[in-house]
Amino acid sequence: MTSQRVFSCAAILFDLDGVLVDSTASVGRFWALWAAEHNVSPEEAVRVAHGRRTLETIRLLAPHLDAEAETVRLERREADDTDGVGRVHGALELLSTLPAQRWAVVTSGTRYLATRRLATNGLPAPAVFVTADEVTLGKPHPEPYLKGAELLGLSPLDCLVFEDAPAGIEAARAARMTAIGVATTYPAAELTLAHAVVRDLSQVRTRLDGDGRLEVMLG
Repeated sequence: MTSQRVFSCAAILFDLDGVLVDSTASVGRFWALWAAEHNVSPEEAVRVAHGRRTLETIRLLAPHLDAEAETVRLERREADDTDGVGRVHGALELLSTLPAQRWAVVTSGTRYLATRRLATNGLPAPAVFVTADEVTLGKPHPEPYLKGAELLGLSPLDCLVFEDAPAGIEAARAARMTAIGVATTYPAAELTLAHAVVRDLSQVRTRLDGDGRLEVMLG
């Protein structure tokens, strides 16, 4: 998917599901179940849900429901499910190479769901964490990534993003960040807005250059 390419940045912002944690099967199961309960097309529910906050997905698919109450119910049910959920290949190894103030997690999941997913899969908690319940507008709006950069004390132009969903890549690009697609949830052909695409995080290496910036090597 990519030859040897090198990007320079001050910090890396990671999406969670599909980038650090492989939760595709769990997400699909629970959205299909929710869709069946509310007479929504399961295929449409799963398609719309990837990369978006649960709150906004419910508002799009079932505007007659109490989206806040449905979000709490669905995400707590999802957080308790570990069947088929595991680390994305290379995730722990990559995070272990990064200084604590050089990376963040920016996810469309709630803090409850996100912290459970990280802990259950043996991944470290980030110093900077942006979750669905801490922003007004979710992906594909740039607000989550802009907030991540702000909390890191960095310009968005100095941030690189790893994302698995078109909505997340759109959000990163709208925030003026470099976006690397991770082809775990969608094929590379559907991640065309990304500056580059990797199969998973085992294709990513980092090091500090002479100026203290991160060199991110793909391939």
